Amino acid sequence: MPVQCSTITLTSSITVANGIFAPGHLGELTRQFPFELIDDVLERVGGVQRRLRLLPSRVGVYFVLALVLFPTLGYARVWDKLTAGLRGHLSQSPSEKALREVRRRLGVAPLRLLFETLAGPVAQPNTPGARYRCWRTVAFDGCSSTKAPDRPRVFAWLGKHKHRYGTDGYPMLKITALCETGTRALLGAVFGPTPEKETGYAEQLLPLLDDGMLLLNDRGFDSDDFLAEAAATGAQLPVRLKGTRTPARWALLPDGSFLTRINGTRLRIIDARIAVTTAKGLRLEGHYRLATTLTDHRRYPAAELVELYHERWEIESAFYSLRHTLQCGLVLRSQDAAGIQQELWAHLTVYQALRRAMVEAVETVPGADPDRASFTVALETAKDQVIAAADVVPETGPGRIASAVLHNLLPPRRARINPRRVKCPVSRYAAPPSQAQVLGASKITSININVQSAAAMGADGRRDRTLQLLRTDPFRTWRACDIARGIGLADARGLRAELGRWVREGILHRTGRGTYALEHEWITPALHWPSDSGHLTTADRP
Repeated sequence: MPVQCSTITLTSSITVANGIFAPGHLGELTRQFPFELIDDVLERVGGVQRRLRLLPSRVGVYFVLALVLFPTLGYARVWDKLTAGLRGHLSQSPSEKALREVRRRLGVAPLRLLFETLAGPVAQPNTPGARYRCWRTVAFDGCSSTKAPDRPRVFAWLGKHKHRYGTDGYPMLKITALCETGTRALLGAVFGPTPEKETGYAEQLLPLLDDGMLLLNDRGFDSDDFLAEAAATGAQLPVRLKGTRTPARWALLPDGSFLTRINGTRLRIIDARIAVTTAKGLRLEGHYRLATTLTDHRRYPAAELVELYHERWEIESAFYSLRHTLQCGLVLRSQDAAGIQQELWAHLTVYQALRRAMVEAVETVPGADPDRASFTVALETAKDQVIAAADVVPETGPGRIASAVLHNLLPPRRARINPRRVKCPVSRYAAPPSQAQVLGASKITSININVQSAAAMGADGRRDRTLQLLRTDPFRTWRACDIARGIGLADARGLRAELGRWVREGILHRTGRGTYALEHEWITPALHWPSDSGHLTTADRP
């Protein structure tokens, strides 16, 4: 007998802009940058077209953003993706030359302003994992793995990095970002040639900090000037210091930490040994030396701050999503400096839009951590929505991206350890010897944080012994030879250079030829220099 098959007809309707503006969309991501926002950005930078053509400026902006979603495709194929859901509604398609020209006509300014408009913290006050006490946790870091085409105009701007194996095959870009660690959203970003220090780029982002943030920085941002500038913004600073740095001990605290001053900024130094045991029985140890503006050891326990510092690593996951998931680790497509800048601002804009959509979805589930949202799921769903030209105009209820993210929530994060290795056969980064035995991700069975006392850090050096000596008579003028005898030196010949360095560091001040006195800020945390009446004045105790 013949088999009878029933059929069903599925239809869907799409809503886009009218006429030649119809290709100007990014699927459901258009909710993050609607038509009105794009038009306003173009108006503010003077990028609105003078006459209507086949490719208006608004359509050009969405096309540049679509290039980010499809990094392996050429201009014509990306245009096909944008217009796949509009078949029968477009009379003609632009040539690849016309698509290149619309990029040149737009320039860098619209994409940069669009990113700066979208950038910012996205977590609500009650979002899990986004805050420590009353502060929003943020972090600085840089990524130097973005490759630009090896073209003369690009090389003239970026150059090539030299290392022990020669020079890199491609000019490299350094991206430095300020990231909200709880959601991995970006508050700001800058980029440029790799020889520039990360702190130089980060200084451009310092105005984004405020007194409602807690800044987690690694050892690359521990310079005296940067610490003072960051503290001046009002943000709190748990910052990791290099192990070779030994700040002067201003006052010892009962929990083993001690107070110091760096460039006039009052800081608390915490030394801790961290031991991790894996399920395979392997034990790994590390040393953390943190400098923090949270000086109250009772309200902010040392072990709690050491554990909190681990949140800084969330920015590494943000760079992984940007460089490898979104960019697919590929070389940028633009062939000149202006095009590369436009392309990178577009990458940062699309990344931020995806993060905003992910966090909005997760926050609809009470108690869900944004870490559980999959960036890959959000990205692939956004691509599908672009091809279908679906949900361009916002409708009530969650969109497809939110539904896909919530349907594919990752399991709660497990405590694991993974070696920091660069997966390249020839790398200029040596593997840490302490992690040589770790072959892959391993489950952590126990973590032990041992806060070391300042006394256990070793014998006092000349600087600390000098501070102790001068505090015995804090308002006296001392000769170099008296200081040398007081700290057990035979003569002052080897001490004079160090005294000069301590003067530059603001610990001492020179009162005359060969005479020194203790700076009033270093006398004691509880006392200031005598007032005009000759009596000591009391300062706030730590």
